[in-house]
Amino acid sequence: MLLWSKVIKSILLSQEQALEMVKEGSIDTRLPIFDHDELGSTASLTNSMLDNLESTQCEVETTRDVAIVSLSALAESRDNETGAHILRTQEYVKVLAENLSLSDRYSKQLTKNYINILYKSAPLHDVGKVGIPDNILLKPGKLTDDEFAIMKGHPQIGAEALSIAEKQLGSSSFLQVAKEIALTHHEKWNGSGYPNQLSGEDIPISGRLMALADVYDALISKRIYKPAFSHEKAKQIILEGSGTHFCPAVVQAFISVEEKFVEIATNFQDSEAELAG
Repeated sequence: MLLWSKVIKSILLSQEQALEMVKEGSIDTRLPIFDHDELGSTASLTNSMLDNLESTQCEVETTRDVAIVSLSALAESRDNETGAHILRTQEYVKVLAENLSLSDRYSKQLTKNYINILYKSAPLHDVGKVGIPDNILLKPGKLTDDEFAIMKGHPQIGAEALSIAEKQLGSSSFLQVAKEIALTHHEKWNGSGYPNQLSGEDIPISGRLMALADVYDALISKRIYKPAFSHEKAKQIILEGSGTHFCPAVVQAFISVEEKFVEIATNFQDSEAELAG
């Protein structure tokens, strides 16, 4: 009887651990089946339920991903930025977050699931640019103070658009993070950014990561108003901005993964047509 009790305890413990993994986001986890008895039948039924749940989640995620691509493509179509910029920045954000997740300070926040949400949300960082007039958004020269004041409204426009989606569709971690990124990726560590002059850790980690990724890509990219900077020059500018423009911890993560940044920039280059346009 004692031995049987230990076996039952072991089976229930392993199944409880599997369900805990599902709860934490590992939806592909299944309960172990040790025998074809009552406990095995229960585990089998639970696994069938998890199969259906995973299938439904995949459909929801596909729908969400289509919406992300559509919205980011809409923003891109009205801007001088390229589709490759969107791909590069989301890859930069991911490698930065993965490196930061190794530290004790950020390990609890930057979970595998949260990093995946960051990766999916990053393409929407400039969705608010759809609300900026063409004569400002597409101006090849330097903006006037008045024009720049209007341009600085795009983070708020993007956040408000995502808030409307949140109200209609219900709150989700994805929409919350997407809204954070859209609203805060132009904030600066020293409080001199926009739109809300947030500073330090009042800026969500999502916005701090996106800020560095966005600036780095702008620096290394050729535009009609500037040449492409080398990685070393971009790196120097980012290092000079540590503690003023950028979160020092994010800059340190950038230094740790700078070779991956170079690799991403190489793998997702702008096409000749985009550069010519």
